[in-house]
Amino acid sequence: MTTLPAGIELRPLHIPASIDAPDAADFREMVRVRNLVYAEISGHDDGSMPADELLPLYQPQPETKRFAWIAVRGGEVVGRAGLDLPQEDGARTGNWLVELRRSAWGLGIGRAAFAEIERVARAEGRTILQSWAEHPAADGPRLEAPTGFGSIPRDHAARFFLASGCSLEQIVRVSALPLADARPHLEQLLAEAEEAAVGYRVVQWTLPTPDEFVDGFAAMKSRMVTDAPSADLEFDEEVWDAARLRRYEAGYLDAGRHMLVTAAQHLDTGELAAFNELVIGKDRTAATSQEDTLVVAAHRGHRLGMLVKCAGLLAWHDVAPDSPRVITYNAEENRPMLSINERIGFAATSYEGVWKKVLA
Repeated sequence: MTTLPAGIELRPLHIPASIDAPDAADFREMVRVRNLVYAEISGHDDGSMPADELLPLYQPQPETKRFAWIAVRGGEVVGRAGLDLPQEDGARTGNWLVELRRSAWGLGIGRAAFAEIERVARAEGRTILQSWAEHPAADGPRLEAPTGFGSIPRDHAARFFLASGCSLEQIVRVSALPLADARPHLEQLLAEAEEAAVGYRVVQWTLPTPDEFVDGFAAMKSRMVTDAPSADLEFDEEVWDAARLRRYEAGYLDAGRHMLVTAAQHLDTGELAAFNELVIGKDRTAATSQEDTLVVAAHRGHRLGMLVKCAGLLAWHDVAPDSPRVITYNAEENRPMLSINERIGFAATSYEGVWKKVLA
């Protein structure tokens, strides 16, 4: 077992069946601390989620084996740690996090938590650990991404990753689009995209996905880890079928979160060729998240990325007219998608580093 600093407990996180259950206190406290940590890092609350909306995402799924802990100091929860292990045949990777309140920095909690994560990963036969962390703008020395695209400050988080034996592999740009007064520009861009997308039509739905689109949507979701730029990161290929797609959707539906899917359908074959997801929680005045976007490789070159993004954003006004902005994430070297976002009006707000450790 991992040796912990004096007065520190790394307690396995119990996942309750309901957020109001008698055994849900640790989970509610984990979410409270999660939201505080994100606000400390970013300076805003766009990453905040209510506990009842996050709980469905923690329910057991056959695709992922999840380990989660809370860090407790003197009876107070000061952070959390987690390790997600894909369960595809031959999977080698694990995605992890260690997040602490600033008041708990420098006490050895992060080192102990990562040691436990590494111990579990080895016991589960994993050889690659990867993590994503926001690095706010700061003066001083910087670390360049080996992709040649982007850099981050050599800040507290970066020093922790480096000391833990991790290497910086990729920079992810976090961008925001203000939604006020965006409609005229979006309409113009959509008209231009429609002219180029000859032989395609836009189809949209809110979850659950209509039966006629389930197989096509699942096939596109399976390509997210293989078709997006991934630098020298490693991802276990995902297998999506109708059952997995329905489980994925349940994580949103059970939480009361709203997802709009905008897709491009190839008229001659009926194939789904591109898609975009927009998501918001029960608070329709909060920021919107633009989640997965993909254009299938065989259908690129027809401005389908612009088509589905603009069509989705225009329809979103009827879903959440009081949402102030849309947040999205893209690899800094993903120039095709960033060019679309920039033309739409997305502007960079912060950057994440993607870190990797190979377990010997």
